[in-house]
Amino acid sequence: MPMISRILAPITFSARCQGAVQYAEALACHFHSELVLLHVVMPIQSYGFPDAVAVAPELMEEALAQAKIQLENFPSERLTGVAMKRLVLEGDPAREIVEYAREGKFDLIVMPTHGYGPFRRFLLGSVTAKVLHDAQCPVWTGPHLEEAPPYASIGFHKVLCGVDLGPDSRSILEWGAAFAQEYGAYLGVVHAVPNSTINLGGLYFDPEWSLQVKNESRDRIAFLLDEIGAKAEIIIKIGDAPDAVRAAAQEWQANTLVIGRGRHQGVLGRLRANAYAILRESPCPVSAI
Repeated sequence: MPMISRILAPITFSARCQGAVQYAEALACHFHSELVLLHVVMPIQSYGFPDAVAVAPELMEEALAQAKIQLENFPSERLTGVAMKRLVLEGDPAREIVEYAREGKFDLIVMPTHGYGPFRRFLLGSVTAKVLHDAQCPVWTGPHLEEAPPYASIGFHKVLCGVDLGPDSRSILEWGAAFAQEYGAYLGVVHAVPNSTINLGGLYFDPEWSLQVKNESRDRIAFLLDEIGAKAEIIIKIGDAPDAVRAAAQEWQANTLVIGRGRHQGVLGRLRANAYAILRESPCPVSAI
């Protein structure tokens, strides 16, 4: 994994963003990265007035000025050895975040997972979902970032990689292994064997078949680890991927979870639903590669 030299933290002035910034600060402090706090103001449109076109630019100018004040006052540490920049842009939030990260060659985007509203338990925030879909760099996120400890107390002692043994698995393991090595952390790998593999229509196959499937999965993971020169505890679970990964992260007390976004297969590939569910339910921050 290349050095994390530039980190982008989109800000919406919420408690979740405060927690995300604390993680971004901890990472920036460790890697001596440049950290950019970015707030995007959506264009203001006025309707119902003949002079709406003339009014909207004035309102936008006021909104941008207010956002700059809020961003400047947004609580954050003044870290020694970390170059911090605060920036306000105008436009569609997801598009501006993705474009700014791409043009600036950022190595990581750190942002909360959930939006607000009565159904936030079931939905990724729309901006986060779009960023996860379009961003070229890894996205660090999680549903409980508002519970983040102060940046100086944040540590990474156990890094868990969730793999489906598809095309993204090697890159997931490479990123997770390098991150774990950087922090001197334990590395774990979890793979979920679907229930449909060991039973059909309620009829379970021979127990030896279940054991063979699990062993074959373990051997494939061991082969990938050997290829990248890494050692890890391998965890094989039976069941749906989101439940299996969440359970493994809880049991293993992981500090961070590394998963793929299935970009080799378009959209979020076969992990689309699983990735969303894992992100929503993860007990720890998630780095989506």
